[in-house]
Amino acid sequence: MIRLDDVEIFVRAAQAVSFSEAARQLNISPGLASAAVQRLEKTLNARLFIRSTRSLQLAEDGERYLPHALALLEAQRQGQAALADAQCELAGPLRLSLPSDLGRNLLLPWLDAFQHLHPRITVHLRLSDRAADLLRQPLDAVVRYGPLADSSLLALPLIEHNRRALCAAPAYLARHGRPQRPEDLRQHNCLRFVWSEQLHERWRFTLPDGERTVAVTGNRISDDADVVRRWALAGEGLIYKSRLDLIPDLLAGRLLEVFPSPWCEPLPLHLMCAHRSRLTPVITQLRGFLQGRCEELVAGYNALRPGRGPENRLP
Repeated sequence: MIRLDDVEIFVRAAQAVSFSEAARQLNISPGLASAAVQRLEKTLNARLFIRSTRSLQLAEDGERYLPHALALLEAQRQGQAALADAQCELAGPLRLSLPSDLGRNLLLPWLDAFQHLHPRITVHLRLSDRAADLLRQPLDAVVRYGPLADSSLLALPLIEHNRRALCAAPAYLARHGRPQRPEDLRQHNCLRFVWSEQLHERWRFTLPDGERTVAVTGNRISDDADVVRRWALAGEGLIYKSRLDLIPDLLAGRLLEVFPSPWCEPLPLHLMCAHRSRLTPVITQLRGFLQGRCEELVAGYNALRPGRGPENRLP
């Protein structure tokens, strides 16, 4: 059986035309190098070198064998690289909980693209507008909006400067007029959603002259934010939710922003894990991938939408 160590010594000696130089490169003694080549010659039943006291040169069989020896060493290198890649390849289950609207309409195609890059990952998704318990439920991470409360959870920002947007369909504004101040919302049909058993009916704004909180009312409530967005698209009322969710509708003109962006409530987006020990390579790469897609979406919105005044740009 041919030993690859012997093949490497043969190649080094052939390239250096010296057993001593080959031994020096491999940090072994010249005697070991010479013995390795003799062992290879015996295995191959061929004379690879013509030796004399003053010179070393390849024999005819050595010339013939050298390209095959190089191919053997290259095959070994490629095999080791393939094993290293396999060990670094992302694999295993990825168990995520996502908000309903963001999950269905933005994150789902992004996760498809991520899984196509890493096909050995198995994705398990939960779409819900209820708070997930990372400590009790079998989840690797959750994607959630909102400022961080004091918590032991590990939060990785996906987009920190996102805000809510107050929006309505053009048809609704044509019928009911455009509110000018937060107080005007009391005369409008406001589409509300339930988040973790709590009705989101106190809408907060920051005006140049101070904070405003308006208790809004309306004839439609859902525990699924995607349903509330669909009602807004149908012209049934005003919606106040993450602008990131609404960017495709805003760019297409299906929804219009009612108030300037700085008036609206901050709503950062995070990828959250139970603790640092759950920060696996899969989660780390997923965070970078989703963060990049969020940045691309926001940059496209700021660049392509009409009326790109600084007061309306997404920070």
